Amino acid sequence: MSRRTLVTGLLVLAVIALFAVPLLVDGGTSEYGGTDAAVTEQLEADGYTPWFDSLFSPAGEVESGLFALQAALGAGVLGYVLGRLHGRRRAAASAPGRDPR
Repeated sequence: MSRRTLVTGLLVLAVIALFAVPLLVDGGTSEYGGTDAAVTEQLEADGYTPWFDSLFSPAGEVESGLFALQAALGAGVLGYVLGRLHGRRRAAASAPGRDPR
């Protein structure tokens, strides 16, 4: 086993441990709630009423699917822009008589 393989394996185990250890230490007793829900509960307890209601309230699975779609579209746009910029730089560098900066 090479040193590079060993280091990669140890890094993968360290990342897995970063996620697994807190869950194992907790024992599943705490509730992992989002900050949005906590703030909403606090505001409603203080008597705050929202200005308007949501026009569209999807189910939990649909909501997380829409969020994943939004993330995928954003990643696609970012990848496209970075690819175009990289292609421009590569084309400018290969053009004769051009400064590759």
